[in-house]
Amino acid sequence: MLNTIKSKILIFAILATLIPSVGLGLLSFWQNETVIADNVSHQLRTLAGDVSRELEYWLKERIEGVRALSSSDAVINGLSNQSRRRSGNAVGSPQVLPHYLRLVAEKLDPLLELTVVDASGQVAASSDDTTAAISLPDAWPQNAATEGVIIVPPHWNETHAAATLTLAVPVLSLDNEILGALVAVVNLGTVQPRLMDVANVSQGDVVLLDLSGRPLLGTHSGVSTLSAIDTQMLKHLRAHEGVPMTFEGHLRRTMLGLVELPRTLPVIVVAERARADIYQAWTVFRNMFLTLMAGLTLLVGLVAWRMGRSIVTPLECLTGAADRVAAGDLSIQLPVMQRDELGHLTQVFNQMTDKLRHSHEEFEAASLALQKQNQLLETLSVTDSLTGLYNRKKLDDILTDQFARFKRNKRSFAVLLLDIDHFKTLNDSYGHLAGDQVLTSVAKTLSQSIRSVDYAARYGGEEFVIVLPETMIPAALEMAERIRTQVQSDTYHFNNQHMAVTLSVGVAGSCDDDDTAYTAIARADEMLYEAKRAGRNQVRCVV
Repeated sequence: MLNTIKSKILIFAILATLIPSVGLGLLSFWQNETVIADNVSHQLRTLAGDVSRELEYWLKERIEGVRALSSSDAVINGLSNQSRRRSGNAVGSPQVLPHYLRLVAEKLDPLLELTVVDASGQVAASSDDTTAAISLPDAWPQNAATEGVIIVPPHWNETHAAATLTLAVPVLSLDNEILGALVAVVNLGTVQPRLMDVANVSQGDVVLLDLSGRPLLGTHSGVSTLSAIDTQMLKHLRAHEGVPMTFEGHLRRTMLGLVELPRTLPVIVVAERARADIYQAWTVFRNMFLTLMAGLTLLVGLVAWRMGRSIVTPLECLTGAADRVAAGDLSIQLPVMQRDELGHLTQVFNQMTDKLRHSHEEFEAASLALQKQNQLLETLSVTDSLTGLYNRKKLDDILTDQFARFKRNKRSFAVLLLDIDHFKTLNDSYGHLAGDQVLTSVAKTLSQSIRSVDYAARYGGEEFVIVLPETMIPAALEMAERIRTQVQSDTYHFNNQHMAVTLSVGVAGSCDDDDTAYTAIARADEMLYEAKRAGRNQVRCVV
């Protein structure tokens, strides 16, 4: 008996049982996401550690190689000859050592430049015309032969167009006296194959940065395509070394990565993976799950809708219709779908709304006519009939309101008093119809030139007033000059005759000692007459 209330409650209970099951499924799904994040974090830490060890091995090999070169006879003898040459006891050619350094630099790929300096730091010989700058210590350690080394932090070398590392090891004589140092500029790019091998095993990418955050090299396509990480984000990563974070990576993609600082090599190692790649399979599974859930929800919703319709749909229709009638919608007309008490109630409801609708239409027609009359009267009461601007009565209200705001809140306002030059002559020459046309055109220009918060009114005859709320004198002067220029540049014709129209403008602002707003109007009027006395077509302002 599915038509009974009891059976419908039972069905509802069954559906309510399904909801916790779905919730548990979602919880398991989210836990799976957490496991993925933990696994990737472990892989990134392993990758960063492997890269740091490879860098340490690589640096150790470079140091040992440079130290082996520093103990060669050519370098030791070259430095010894340099010292003798200064004392006048030199033997052999001074070009032997530079030639030897060039040969070694050409044969050994990691070496871009070799330079020998004496104990005072002066360059004795170099494989290149330009030598790397390095500061030698005042005193090398006692075990300088095995541990003495100076490392300049890696940086991008514009001369060699590569990331380079500068090393310096002491050059010792046969009796272990420090003769100077061998400085080597090493191509950091030679470590990239090792980084690629480590990254391929760990399914991640590695980028080496200098201490300022500039990319030096990485397992991506090339350093030229890499962009620097945001400075604040890099500081945050360095402060939380070894902690995976989400950030915008060097390829402008959202990455999950971490930072590690090797102990021996002064660089920043960034291990990262694209977040989209990490969660690609997870995203596909999530989308499938959401699609399935959407389908099941639609199916359950359809069943619930069918059940609810059989119980409450007729009553909901009547309730909704009654709400619409109460809100003023009398156009509602319900279809009579049943031949029972609800059907009879629907018929009575439709008859009631018909009577209400006819009464409301009559009332609305009368109200609309009265509204139009009131709007027309209100517009006529505040508007000048010729120009369409505010009239003198409305101007009084505006000025009173602005003056009250100024006294209460110290919000300054400015007024422009504008007068059409030689208007009487224009009327006498072209007739009053032409004068009315000029007044209308000037009023239109004023309306188009002011802001939405400003007010323009006809003050009387050919005079206009513009009220500028919360405006200082410089801005008022700028607007006045713009209006004067626009009126002067406009073209005025009447009966195929050209008329020249200009404005004289007086500008004034509110002052603390004003008694009324018309005190400012009076100052603007004085400036207006000063503009007329000065020759018209001008703007004058209270200084």
